[in-house]
Amino acid sequence: MENILGTGQFWIIWLISLLVAWEMVWKAFAMWRAARKGQLVWFVCVMVFNTIGILPIIYLLTNKEEKKVCED
Repeated sequence: MENILGTGQFWIIWLISLLVAWEMVWKAFAMWRAARKGQLVWFVCVMVFNTIGILPIIYLLTNKEEKKVCED
């Protein structure tokens, strides 16, 4: 019986691990920003759908924070 994690498929584990880490970073940042802004729909969508970071990146690009200008 052949080992499932043989040398031929070992790169798949690294690829999946990399994609999971990528998704977690973007998802956490987008969920944090959505929660701060009180955007429940975006928060739930980002939490539920796994899109390899695409949906969180879209959210972060379309909902940028406005920079406050200090007036003296």
